[in-house]
Amino acid sequence: MSAAPAYGEDKGGSAGPGEPEYGHDPASGGIFSSDYKRHDDLKEMLDTNKDSLKLEAMKTIVAMIARGKNASDLFPAVVKNVACKNIEVKKLVYVYLVRYAEEQQDLALLSISTFQRGLKDPNQLIRASALRVLSSIRVPIIVPIMMLAIKEAASDMSPYVRKTAAHAIPKLYSLDSDQKDQLIEVIEKLLADKTTLVAGSVVMAFEEVCPERIDLIHKNYRKLCNLLIDVEEWGQVVIISMLTRYARTQFLSPTQNESLLEENPEKAFYGSEEDEAKGPGSEEAATAALPARKPYVMDPDHRLLLRNTKPLLQSRSAAVVMAVAQLYFHLAPKAEVGVIAKALVRLLRSHSEVQYVVLQNVATMSIKRRGMFEPYLKSFYIRSTDPTQIKILKLEVLTNLANETNTPTVLREFQTYIRSMDKDFVAATIQAIGRCATNIGRVRDTCLNGLVQLLSNRDELVVAESVVVIKKLLQMQPAQHGEIIKHLAKLTDNIQVPMARASILWLIGEYCEHVPKIAPDVLRKMAKSFTAEEDIVKLQIINLAAKLYLTNSKQTKLLTQYVLSLAKYDQNYDIRDRARFTRQLIVPSEQGGALSRHAKKLFLAPKPAPVLESSFKDRDHFQLGSLSHLLNAKATGYQELPDWPEEAPDPSVRNVEVPEWTKCSNREKRKEKEKPFYSDSEGESGPTESADSDPESESASDSKSSSESGSGESSSESDSEDQEEEKGRSSESEQSEEEGEKRKMKKRKKVPEGQGEGSSSEEDSDSSSGSSESERTSETEEEQVEPASWRKKTPPSGKSAPVAKEISLLDLEDFTPPSVQPVSPPTIVSTSLATDLEGLTLTDSPLVPSLLSPVVGVGRQELLHRVAGEGLAVDYTFSRQPFSGDPHMVSLHIHFSNSSDTPIKGLHVGTPKLPAGISIQEFPEIESLAPGESVTAVMGINFCDSTQAANFQLCTQTRQFYVSIQPPVGELMAPVFMSENEFKKEQDLRGGR
Repeated sequence: MSAAPAYGEDKGGSAGPGEPEYGHDPASGGIFSSDYKRHDDLKEMLDTNKDSLKLEAMKTIVAMIARGKNASDLFPAVVKNVACKNIEVKKLVYVYLVRYAEEQQDLALLSISTFQRGLKDPNQLIRASALRVLSSIRVPIIVPIMMLAIKEAASDMSPYVRKTAAHAIPKLYSLDSDQKDQLIEVIEKLLADKTTLVAGSVVMAFEEVCPERIDLIHKNYRKLCNLLIDVEEWGQVVIISMLTRYARTQFLSPTQNESLLEENPEKAFYGSEEDEAKGPGSEEAATAALPARKPYVMDPDHRLLLRNTKPLLQSRSAAVVMAVAQLYFHLAPKAEVGVIAKALVRLLRSHSEVQYVVLQNVATMSIKRRGMFEPYLKSFYIRSTDPTQIKILKLEVLTNLANETNTPTVLREFQTYIRSMDKDFVAATIQAIGRCATNIGRVRDTCLNGLVQLLSNRDELVVAESVVVIKKLLQMQPAQHGEIIKHLAKLTDNIQVPMARASILWLIGEYCEHVPKIAPDVLRKMAKSFTAEEDIVKLQIINLAAKLYLTNSKQTKLLTQYVLSLAKYDQNYDIRDRARFTRQLIVPSEQGGALSRHAKKLFLAPKPAPVLESSFKDRDHFQLGSLSHLLNAKATGYQELPDWPEEAPDPSVRNVEVPEWTKCSNREKRKEKEKPFYSDSEGESGPTESADSDPESESASDSKSSSESGSGESSSESDSEDQEEEKGRSSESEQSEEEGEKRKMKKRKKVPEGQGEGSSSEEDSDSSSGSSESERTSETEEEQVEPASWRKKTPPSGKSAPVAKEISLLDLEDFTPPSVQPVSPPTIVSTSLATDLEGLTLTDSPLVPSLLSPVVGVGRQELLHRVAGEGLAVDYTFSRQPFSGDPHMVSLHIHFSNSSDTPIKGLHVGTPKLPAGISIQEFPEIESLAPGESVTAVMGINFCDSTQAANFQLCTQTRQFYVSIQPPVGELMAPVFMSENEFKKEQDLRGGR
């Protein structure tokens, strides 16, 4: 591909259609003025002292690079601005230098001191960019400088800079491999980094520099497994691939002794050998059957890897899902591999490129683990819009999944594929039918009959492919299909595809005893057209002549000599050699008499039937998801997947020792945090509890993570210690809470009754703080009983405090403050609250319904918007009262509003189309609704104790509007008033507790 001409070479050139005349896209903020149309103008802008012009020039240059324009001639002007004090300019300069530093190495070396100063810059982005530019200069003379910069960056406080250092390691290694030992030290240091930003990059550097150094992974294995979920997607793919190979060298194969696989692997891990020996009789019999092998117990670190990668099957990245799928396929027990099937099927909805890679791997998996994908058979059905390569891969998977149960379904699907206009796909479908007939004997005759019917197809390619497949199927039972061979012999006059003609000739020659009358006639026809045939057909004509000469020499002797004489002078030396060899073999002579006696054994020997196998059968020796597996050939840089070890290596190499001083410091910190719980000061009890809750949760999470990664004994000890400490803290907090509440009670008793609102607000804040404290520790009886003794005493004031109502964000229109009624304070209950608390009382006397005000407008919902209703707005509310016409119906209030300029006439309910059991009692027709007027009507609906929607029409004289009302479950229940004793009696009668 030729490089694009630089700006300034063609002075008379103009921008193409649709392109800006200069610079880059307007959204990126560059300059498009005609004053700066050439590189000379950009150079002048870069030489000015104004940072704003430099910034605009650099934006334009970077945009040119992004669009594929050549900006290499601006390197001298750009590199001078590497020392610019403006951060934004410096960032863009480094972006430019990363692109062109390798091409302009001499000029880049002139500014190497500036790059070194950039490594000390306070801005982490500048430090990382300087290291990136320095590692892009491919000059061996600066290798020591690069090594020093990488070592310093590996110890940087910023994880972004450490990540850049990990990216620079492979660049330096490719430039000078002698630095491998020093780079391994840096890799070892970065592998110990606990930041997720660094993990993926350093593992990639490890894979490229020293993949054989498995010992570097031992100490960091559990950390990488735990960090995996939070690493970026690119890093997840790299880490999973590396951990797959690591697990194949450190753990035993989970497929050995699968009959003795324990359901709970951790039981054997924490249990003793004596407990295992005392198992039930079935286990003893199993161990007696296999005395040489112990029951397989999965290593906890092996289980950790499988458990932490499983959630990544739901990742949005197809590469991550594919990486986890190959890990499970290569490492997981057979009983657990099935979880990847659903995730891989989900990827089939992605782009065709993703589908191609996924189907390649699914085709390989489906050969060994057929049952894994059988429930998703329909997901592999072929669409007419699929590309040809996707169709063929799906066809491969469908053929692999075919068994005696689903074969009729698969064959019906294949029957529709044969009608496709894609000839390659049709040929692959016919081959798939042949494979199904070969693998499943029950449908062999059905497939053969279907292929014979295809011989009358108008498409020559379909007929030719059918002949090839029929030839392979007839080899399995030729005696039963003499008629098919005769039918194929008649097709030699019509079929012109060389492979099909050669297959017919081979069949006739191989089974010539079944067609003794037709075979000589076919040879006669072929002898006439011998010189015009393709090479593959000529070879089969020679074979047919030799076989007929040996079985029916009276009729075919002259024809055989004629064919061999024609072949003797053929242009292809293979055909000439075959003709000479055949003549010496079948025609007896003085020199070749001994060999001609064995001619029948050579030509007419029984041949085994061909085995039609999948082309993906032997691809599993490549790691799934790799380029080598995709190409079915070993690619450069491919690392073989190691074999499982015979004996498990020492698992203690992955144990990380925790220094003693860290344990002591943690205990001291805990003691310091416990001190406020024992203090007698009044004002510190609340704040110390709230301040101490977060460290407690952190310590709990720390103990949890340490228990997972550490040994079983240490984890159990730490758990018991934490539980004891938590119990002690909760008991102490309860005591301090009781004391604090008693003090507050004493204070409240001293407050005069005539105090203003300030005291009430203070009391409310105290009560809220006390309740929050009690929620953090435990809900005690004092916390439930104590507030009732003082919260009822409200100070007298001019305005009564309204009871707070629960507000839903979806029902803001329904929130209206209740009207104040002149009743005594103990009986003040808001309308909505009273409705919600109907039937709930702690006394034996039932609530009297007449004392409660009727509920109007509860849960008002929109039925018809005024825009959709052309000015007619309709809302409805559940009145929560029985319908007067029918007690089985729910009463609804329908609110009509006319927001248009014209009156609406004839409002009524049209003929409803309701489900079975649902009925509607219509409201009376509203003759006219004036503009701005609102009216409410009552209608009843019997929902038949279901939440099905009632669909009906609201009609006017001119329009019909389709509306729907679906009831919540609570609106279908009628209120029942009873005392507590009556409720308990009813509960006992109905079998309640």
